Amino acid sequence: MTASVPGLRRTLGVGDAVVIGLGAMVGAGIFAALAPAAHAAGTGLLIGLAVAAVVAYCNAMSSARLAALYPASGGTYVYGRERLGEFWGYLAGWAFVVGKTASCAAMALTVGTYVWPGQAHAVAVGAVVALTAVNYGGVQKSAWLTRMIVALVLAVLASVVVVCLVSGEADAGRLDIGASGGADGVLQAAGLLFFAFAGYARIATLGEEVRDPARTVPRAIPLALGITLVVYVCVAVAVLSVLGSGGLGDATAPLTDAVRAAGTPWLVPVVRIGAAVAAMGSLLALILGVSRTTLAMARDRHLPGVLAAVHPRFQVPHRAELAVGAVVAVLAATADVRGAIGFSSFGVLAYYAVANASAWTLSSRPAARVVPVVGLVGCVVLAFSLPGVSVVVGAGVLVVGAVAYAVRWRVKARAGRK
Repeated sequence: MTASVPGLRRTLGVGDAVVIGLGAMVGAGIFAALAPAAHAAGTGLLIGLAVAAVVAYCNAMSSARLAALYPASGGTYVYGRERLGEFWGYLAGWAFVVGKTASCAAMALTVGTYVWPGQAHAVAVGAVVALTAVNYGGVQKSAWLTRMIVALVLAVLASVVVVCLVSGEADAGRLDIGASGGADGVLQAAGLLFFAFAGYARIATLGEEVRDPARTVPRAIPLALGITLVVYVCVAVAVLSVLGSGGLGDATAPLTDAVRAAGTPWLVPVVRIGAAVAAMGSLLALILGVSRTTLAMARDRHLPGVLAAVHPRFQVPHRAELAVGAVVAVLAATADVRGAIGFSSFGVLAYYAVANASAWTLSSRPAARVVPVVGLVGCVVLAFSLPGVSVVVGAGVLVVGAVAYAVRWRVKARAGRK
């Protein structure tokens, strides 16, 4: 960034960054992803969760190392550009923006489905407008709201865990770890569950708004991921102990089904509220992350340069936020995004594959390359283990992005020869 390009205000500390990461991870994913993952893996659900956690850990460590060197908005878009070349950075940014924009719409519709099922689209649009307005007011306001959302969601999830484990319906025998879905089912479950872990990217994409990012970001990412893993394991064990892998795989709303089966139907409305609030938290963090990556790509003219503007008072990429909010609102009003989890997972896994490849270049020592290699291989394997439709659509989106880049490069090259 040159002196003529205004930067963002550094106001976030370690606690703020951890909270934003938790808001993105401990969100609607845990309310929605357990059922399809259990359907795919059967008794291998907990193995799938462990695989997803290992890949997420490798990605998080690679992202943390890179964020310490490149503390700018954009995350892996910046890392890929600096370490691998402009094309790979662009492809990572493209995968993130497109995939996470679909996730934003999915989270908005989740809010609508839980709050007012008959008017889900209208409520979803209202949620997008409201949270875009919060983000427009400054990242500190977003962090403050996220802190409240995380506290409420953790309280609801703790209630679910306690109610299920102390109920007479809990049976440790239902936790028998096998692989009734086979290796393919376990890997597909891991890919679907990765959707719920991917929020730590939000910490890295906010690198330009973090105080002392070389120390803050590497601390915040593993802290947020560790807390999230503990929460997910507790919830998965509690729900499995009541429903079993078969019942969980067939559940339409797994956590509400679990508390109902545990004999506490009075808790169902509370869980519904928690799910809606969790989706709000995920949506808030997603809009933050997508708008910052949009800002970085606009600065490099991969997206319209007008989106690179930073508000002189609020010190936020206000045009990028408004553009992202508008696109998400249209999708939330018109689209059926039931397949968004798989599609988003493919895009995000492609994004982190670039992050791990970038981290691989940081050192020539074999020991230092173990984590990025495991992360890279894990991302590729999980991406192509997702449902076939998600793989085809996700790969198609990447090809479209690559073609757009090639066309733009040719136009630029011709202009340079004149």
